[in-house]
Amino acid sequence: MKIVDSMAKKLFLTTAGLVSMLMLTACGGGSADTATTPGSTTVTSAVLQVTTSALPSGGVNSAYQAALQVKGGTAPYTWSVSSGSLPTGLALTASTGAIAGTPTIAGTSAVTFTVRDSKALTVSANLSIVISPAATVVAAPFKHVVMVVLENTDYADVVGTTAMPYLNSLISGYGLASKYFANTNPSIGNYFMLTTGQILTDDDSRTPSNFSVTADNVVRQLNANGKTWKAYAENLPSVGYTGVGSGNYIVRHVPLAYLSDVTETTTSKQNLVPFTQFATDMAAGTLPNYSFVTPNGCNDAHDCSLRTADAWLKKNFAPLLTSTPFKDDGLLIILFDENDTNYDNHIVATLVSPAFSRRGYVSTTKYQHQSMLRLTLEGLGVTTFPGAAATAPRMWEFFTVTAP
Repeated sequence: MKIVDSMAKKLFLTTAGLVSMLMLTACGGGSADTATTPGSTTVTSAVLQVTTSALPSGGVNSAYQAALQVKGGTAPYTWSVSSGSLPTGLALTASTGAIAGTPTIAGTSAVTFTVRDSKALTVSANLSIVISPAATVVAAPFKHVVMVVLENTDYADVVGTTAMPYLNSLISGYGLASKYFANTNPSIGNYFMLTTGQILTDDDSRTPSNFSVTADNVVRQLNANGKTWKAYAENLPSVGYTGVGSGNYIVRHVPLAYLSDVTETTTSKQNLVPFTQFATDMAAGTLPNYSFVTPNGCNDAHDCSLRTADAWLKKNFAPLLTSTPFKDDGLLIILFDENDTNYDNHIVATLVSPAFSRRGYVSTTKYQHQSMLRLTLEGLGVTTFPGAAATAPRMWEFFTVTAP
């Protein structure tokens, strides 16, 4: 009887030990060798899983922060780099999975991260971190700035519609200020904000003969810094003309014609030219540093359709984007003066630089015309800004270069 009892006891202990070994192996107490491929995740137990599928990109000399995520298993967890290495300047916090620091070298780093829980379960994930070169700081990245102002259209009537296919192609290919708002109604005050940093008047009946502008302005600052400029106005009757005109020419859309810095000298008045001169100057590579372009009352969408305005833009400015030297140093700005159908004044502002645009970039920062005035001067190396432009938010997020 004792012999039978002894044999039963040994059988029980042997069976229990085998069950324990099987349980230990299933829970990850043993080790496993598993091959991995780039972008794959190696799991030694289905209970533990890295849920981070990709890590954000960063830039040289810009602070970087990311966090690896895990689910399952039993906390606390311990993270480590089991293969490859982090970009220079970054470090991994073992207890949290946080990756932080300031990268100092551009490139792509392929890294295998392994996490271990308190029960010795492990899981690995192959991820990459891309670090881009630092943005170039340039005092005057643009040598040519061309501003084209269209009329009286709501943002929602343009962006993402079929009304202006060419302008929408520029929006998707270059930069859009999606929270850009005009300053006032009606037109004239917005034109003055774009050139003087002040509204000055909301009376559209004002003309150069009865409203001479002596306030600080874009021309004064360009002259002071040795920069060239012209106002190209469609249907302007003649070079240097500052009268009211007739037909499709609308003088209140030509703000430079009001500036005393322009009207009081014969030489400066010669920079008020018909728009036909624009194509001539572009072909000769002699566009000035700053161009203010005014379409006529049809082509600016004031009196004709958005499709008409869009066709005019394509005809006249598609060639500009591939011309020399503009393609290497230019900025084309296309915007509307105001929105007269919805008085939140939400309007379209598109920024196009073949050399320096962040392609397809959409900003959600709120901007108004004083910021655009600042950008046009700052981009040309001017450091003094008229009126509200002096304290306006800067618009350099649209570009791969930054100005000081």
